[in-house]
Amino acid sequence: MIRICSTEDVPKGAAISADVDGTQIALVHGEDDNFYAVHDECSHAAVALSEGEVEGCTLECWLHGSRFDLRTGEPTGLPATEPVPVYPVEVRDGDIYVSLTPSNGVTR
Repeated sequence: MIRICSTEDVPKGAAISADVDGTQIALVHGEDDNFYAVHDECSHAAVALSEGEVEGCTLECWLHGSRFDLRTGEPTGLPATEPVPVYPVEVRDGDIYVSLTPSNGVTR
């Protein structure tokens, strides 16, 4: 697990981009108060998901409106049809840690 930032650095309902050993991660503070990490690139177009909108447990790509479930990486709205990698997140003592081994088996 690699420390990314403090929980205070990611407001609820927001996403930030982080470079973790050369892998771009979208770190999201979901509206359910959990933290999620997904690969920071839409599977439909090479666009940063961290610039999209958080709604519940989904992240919407700002370009074409594809939505991804933050828990599974599965697309919940077209035009994307392929999932994005989801990375395990742990919160310890107010800090957010991420593993670069995708929990959903999807590689980029």
